[in-house]
Amino acid sequence: MTNGKNNFLQVAKLPNVRGRVRYISDPKRQENLYATFTNVESKYWTYLLKENQEDFRKSGTEGKCIEARELIIMLQPSLIQYDPDMLLKYFSAKFVEKYNVAVASALNHNKAKTNLHIHLIFSERQAFDVPERKIAARNLFYDENGKHVRTKKEILDERGEVRPGCRIIKKGEVYENNLFKAKNQEFKSKKFTEKMKYYYTDLINELVKDPAEKLKVFDKDSPYLPTRKSGKNNPKAEEIRVDNYLRQEWNHMVDRAVTEGVTEEELCQVKKKEITVPAQESIIKEGGKPDQFRSILQKAIGKLRGFIQFMKEIRNGEFDARGNPLIRHDLKFDVTPAPLPESARGERFERSTEKVVSWEREERTGAEDHRKTTGTEESTRDFKRDFQNAGI
Repeated sequence: MTNGKNNFLQVAKLPNVRGRVRYISDPKRQENLYATFTNVESKYWTYLLKENQEDFRKSGTEGKCIEARELIIMLQPSLIQYDPDMLLKYFSAKFVEKYNVAVASALNHNKAKTNLHIHLIFSERQAFDVPERKIAARNLFYDENGKHVRTKKEILDERGEVRPGCRIIKKGEVYENNLFKAKNQEFKSKKFTEKMKYYYTDLINELVKDPAEKLKVFDKDSPYLPTRKSGKNNPKAEEIRVDNYLRQEWNHMVDRAVTEGVTEEELCQVKKKEITVPAQESIIKEGGKPDQFRSILQKAIGKLRGFIQFMKEIRNGEFDARGNPLIRHDLKFDVTPAPLPESARGERFERSTEKVVSWEREERTGAEDHRKTTGTEESTRDFKRDFQNAGI
């Protein structure tokens, strides 16, 4: 079991599709823009947003109208060796081939050239080959807000005249022209996002030549934790950096546990007991507070660190005839919650020298190093009972 390279793919809602299409394809606003692609004329997006906005208004739904959606696909760095236009066209055409919808896409690097990615905007609606015209079978009445009402009386004023802004469509007249079919409901489902992750991971791996660069889709049932993407100008960037630091610390600790012989099943149970369940309970009681999850994760890292030390002692100790470990002296394990990273004006977090020294010392001395100066300690009896309660 390894914590290999995971593919990143995100689906975003677009309340302003025309502006977004212009943004991703504008060299002046995109850093390192290599190629753009579309299979429709620019006016298509204007027609699409107008029909979506009109349908949204008629529905009476609150919030923002979703005019289209966007896939953000991370690529492996080596794919830059391919012709940019052909690479972008290949990934875009594969989506069109699968769903037969309009797309607008762009291939670019971020400013530091550390993140090669594709923006793929797509319509949730297929266009009719011939526009659909709806003809009134009887007189239709609409109020000032464009809402259809049943009778003419509902749009008349006190003098019996049609109020300003109201309208009447007479029998036999065209009252609606539709250019697009209904939205594909698949696009708003979580299954669609998961499907796209596997679909594009396979496409990327077909083009990647170095086996070490092959990607995989993150397994939610593994003992590892996924990191979060911050993006540009994110007001929660600092919060996400701290969160990602702790997630990476947990993943590093999982890697260490694996080298010490801890099974994936055991690690998954520790993750469930120390992270998943407490996080769920915290959300129910107090809502999704970042500080709460951060505290849960800090404690979980400490628990796993102690569990690794426990496994070292058991592995290097004596056993009775039934295979049970013989503990002839009182043992203590460090379960101090992991410290938060040091931050300097939004720069990336680095492990402190003290933490690295402590880590190296533990690797050298193994079970003999109790690290008494690091804080909280638990006896082997308490620690063993805690993990037995977790089913390990």
